[in-house]
Amino acid sequence: TILDAEPDEALSALDDALARPVDEQRAAVAAVVARWPRFLDAWAQLGQLGRDDVEGYAYHRVGYHRGLDRLRANGWRGSGYVRWRHPQNRGFLRALAALHRAAAAIGELDEAERTATFLADSDPAAPAALGLA
Repeated sequence: TILDAEPDEALSALDDALARPVDEQRAAVAAVVARWPRFLDAWAQLGQLGRDDVEGYAYHRVGYHRGLDRLRANGWRGSGYVRWRHPQNRGFLRALAALHRAAAAIGELDEAERTATFLADSDPAAPAALGLA
């Protein structure tokens, strides 16, 4: 399954938000998410900028669920590959890997295990590409 591409304007807005000074990035990325709420990589980035593990977990979880919706809209039926090599899939895979890390950080070990399995099943190369191998 290959997700549809993000709008160029959204990609540019995220790049601009992440280029801001560190103390402005969270608010700037949140503005990107507010404008493009289906932008998976923006959710993943916002989770990385969370003020604590629980906030990060919440943002990653939203990105993950938005990603499931987008996968289904692109023909995915609950199983099958979502390959890292396709740049359009990377936002979902980043959100999934980040949800794995965040779940582990808050002690939700069954969720951490499930998301690690889902990531490896989506693309066996993805865990290494995302620093989880």
